Amino acid sequence: MAAEELVGAQRGVKILHDPVRNKGTAFTEAERDSLGLRGLLPPRVCTVAEQETRVMGNLRSKATDLERYLFLVSLQDRNETLFYRVVINNIEEIMPLIYTPTVGKACQQFNHIYRRPRGLYITLRERGRVRDILRNWPHADARVIVVTDGERILGLGDLGAAGMGIPIGKLSLYTACAGIHPTHCLPVMLDVGTNNEAFLTDPLYLGLEQYRERGPAYDELVDEFIQAAREVFPNALVQLEDFGNSNAFRLLAKYRDQLCLFDDDIQGTGAVALSGLLGALRITGGALADQRVLFYGAGQAGIGIANTIVAAMTEQGLTSEQAHARCSMFDSQGLLSAERTHIPSQKLPYAHSHPAITDFAEAVRSLQPTAIMGCAGQAGVFSEDVVKAMSEFNERPIVFALSNPTANSECSAEQAYDWSEGRAIFASGSPFQPVQRGNRILVPGQGNNAYIFPGVGMGAVVSGTSRITDEMFLAAARVLAEQVDNADLDLGRVYPSLARIREVSALIAAEIAAIAYRGGLARNPEPEDILATVREHMFQPVYPHYA
Repeated sequence: MAAEELVGAQRGVKILHDPVRNKGTAFTEAERDSLGLRGLLPPRVCTVAEQETRVMGNLRSKATDLERYLFLVSLQDRNETLFYRVVINNIEEIMPLIYTPTVGKACQQFNHIYRRPRGLYITLRERGRVRDILRNWPHADARVIVVTDGERILGLGDLGAAGMGIPIGKLSLYTACAGIHPTHCLPVMLDVGTNNEAFLTDPLYLGLEQYRERGPAYDELVDEFIQAAREVFPNALVQLEDFGNSNAFRLLAKYRDQLCLFDDDIQGTGAVALSGLLGALRITGGALADQRVLFYGAGQAGIGIANTIVAAMTEQGLTSEQAHARCSMFDSQGLLSAERTHIPSQKLPYAHSHPAITDFAEAVRSLQPTAIMGCAGQAGVFSEDVVKAMSEFNERPIVFALSNPTANSECSAEQAYDWSEGRAIFASGSPFQPVQRGNRILVPGQGNNAYIFPGVGMGAVVSGTSRITDEMFLAAARVLAEQVDNADLDLGRVYPSLARIREVSALIAAEIAAIAYRGGLARNPEPEDILATVREHMFQPVYPHYA
């Protein structure tokens, strides 16, 4: 985008209040004269490096992570270029602040810390007017839309309109990790009420003050949004985010073949977990087709991961029945068995002839899995008894505590290592610090969906794909796993360092685009060098010159 387009007719205070165009104290002397900024800024012209130093100093002076989150949100609201420079250059330090686990705290406090609008709120009251609302968005070329109804925010449950922090956070990662331009990102909240009694009785609650709508009215609003988004933003990818289990699977099934759409909690989580498992097998030396995986939780994440693992196993020669038999589910009623009645359709392939077991440690001893994966947001369920049981029949037990935020993790990294005498291969949804055992440092892997969805999004943007397929997520998992090197494995880490996430995202994006071109799904012309084209498309946080 040319500097003239960026500025447009804006001058003076208006450009200082525009986060896309604002450079703050970095406006040059010539720019201050030509844009009517003389006297509106302190006299010294700062470099962007000096601005970053000031930001990081202020950030690190804050007493709590929530304060740090608010400071970064404020920065994003006034100067997006500087915000993304700071995030990209300090990604390992800042990602836990702008996304999990801190974003969970921010969503819980959203009604009390709200400062400035970001994104679009579409409520039941706006049925029949959704297209008009989408056209109110100031940027006409949205390429990635993240939409939620706030029913299942992380492992925190129904937060209603306060769940808007998740689409905002996810889209920040689309830009920081994969280079989607900030003006191409649109967060959307479909507010259909909430069943959170604490919020409904809070006089400061910002959402629709009613119990959550079900049935035809809900479906009509979702459908109107989908059709309007397809019309108003025809080049956009739609990501479904944190919908409840009762809606997530059916909405994905209903709309995935109508437009470019995926559900990150089902498909993104599946891909990142599969990648971690592939990394773990490079340590254990086992084959994927030989693994036995026991899931704690049979919701979106658990089913999504299991479906992805099954698909990968079938690629390695197993039948669908054989692959499904190697994945078992433990839900709120205990071990999922074929003898149970009224089993939801998405769970049925995992309902095997198991004995009725309601204790997870007993299920572990009975099934003797090679890997356990926690996906239910139940803190502490990977108890000492569970991890020690895994260690009895696995030389290197695979323990993935994937629930977010950190407070909902099934166990901590330190617990997994201590209870297995340092033998566990551990990964988590939220970050844990390295653990020292004797003279060895163990670095837990973080199975963060941010390794997957930004690259998928950039691949969709570059190719203009009309659909997101399961093949794309399997490919993304393999690409991510390939980026884990021997140095990572020596530390016990089954994911690459977050410091490499932009390069990882570029490689994933190139593979996604290649699949779209091979499958005849791409609407954009195929470039000679897809990876080079991806890199050319990636937003760089560099100030334009206005004069």
